[in-house]
Amino acid sequence: MITFTNLTKRYGDLLAVDDISFTVEPGSVTGFLGPNGAGKSTAMRCLTGLTRPTSGTATVLGRQYRQLDNPAARVGVLLDASAQHSGRTGRETLAVAAMIMGLPAGRVDDALALVGLTRKEARKRVGTYSLGMRQRLGIAHALLGSPEVLILDEPVNGLDPQGIHWMRNLLRSFADAGGAVLLSSHLLHEVEQIADRIVMIGHGRIVAEGRTEELVAAGGHLEEMFLHLTSSTDRKGLVA
Repeated sequence: MITFTNLTKRYGDLLAVDDISFTVEPGSVTGFLGPNGAGKSTAMRCLTGLTRPTSGTATVLGRQYRQLDNPAARVGVLLDASAQHSGRTGRETLAVAAMIMGLPAGRVDDALALVGLTRKEARKRVGTYSLGMRQRLGIAHALLGSPEVLILDEPVNGLDPQGIHWMRNLLRSFADAGGAVLLSSHLLHEVEQIADRIVMIGHGRIVAEGRTEELVAAGGHLEEMFLHLTSSTDRKGLVA
C-alpha cells in the first residue's frame, strides 16, 4: 500500500533522504524509527506530495498521493498536530474537512467519539487545546474519511500514558482490519510496543529493517545502534 523506491531528497548540499526503499503492507503497522533529524519527516512529506523528491518515488495505493481521487478520504495523514487553525473549534475543523471531502456531517461526531474528544472539548477553539488534544483532533481528521492507509508523524507526542495506550489499541485495530499504518517516532520503546516491522533511519539512510520480534531478539544491538544514531545526529544537526 505504501512504497518507497530509491527515494532521495537534497536541500542544496544537505542530503536529507538518501536512496531509501521499503514497503508498508496491508494489515500491518510499520514503525519508521530514527532520532530527530534523521530524515523521517522529509520522507513522509515526499510521500504526501508536500515535498518534491530529488530522485526516486514514494507512492501510496499504487499512485502518487496527489494523483489519487479524493486522497484525504483514502489516506489519513497527520504530519504536524500544531498546524491547525487556532481560531476554529475542534468541531469546525472537522466539519470543514468533511465538507471538502464530500462526507456526511455525521462523520464529524463519529470521528470525535472515536478519539475521545467530548462535545464540550469539541466546542473549544483549537488555540486553547493542549498538544495531546491537538493530537487527538489530528487523528480524528486522519480517520474522517474511513481511510485505507494512515501516515502519522510522531502521533504520541503530548499524550499521557492513557492516551498512548489508546493510540496503540486504535492503530492495532486499524491494521487488524486490513489497513496499512506508517508510524514515525524517535522513541524506540514506543515503536517496539506497536509495530509489526521496524525501518530504522539515520542520516537519511536505512540502517536496519525487519520484523520487530526479529530485531528485538538480536539483544541490545538494536538499542545500541539507535543510541549511536541519536548521538551522532545530534552532533551533525540534520534536518527532520
